[in-house]
Amino acid sequence: MHSLAWEVIGVSDTEGDRAEWTFPADPGAVRTARSAVRGQLRGWDLDSLGDVAALLVSELVTNALRHATGPIGVCLVRPAGLEGVLLVEVSDPLPDPPRERAARPEDESGRGLQLVASSSRRWGTRPGENGKTVWFELTVPG
Repeated sequence: MHSLAWEVIGVSDTEGDRAEWTFPADPGAVRTARSAVRGQLRGWDLDSLGDVAALLVSELVTNALRHATGPIGVCLVRPAGLEGVLLVEVSDPLPDPPRERAARPEDESGRGLQLVASSSRRWGTRPGENGKTVWFELTVPG
């Protein structure tokens, strides 16, 4: 994790059942967030969720970068009392919730939320004190 430290604004917590990072709003954040998520899931013995979690985090961080100028937060949570669930949250300073749209085959973007919706067990958005959070849940294989 130390090799990523210069690209991360802050690591709030990577102990226990929660891991949280804050990334600058620059293009390198996507790669760094993907790497942090994969590393944390490996540490939790959840390698099997690494690919899908990293892909969906990449999509949401890319969306945030397209519109936000402030820091982007990524949080992984293994909720107490909810066995078999991984909660993933991506926050940014913009208050507007993202809108799922129908991308045409020739469109180069616009599929991120469709991908999140089709790959996760549930997903949604919620307003925060400073912006919004887009979250999704993945089923942990038993």
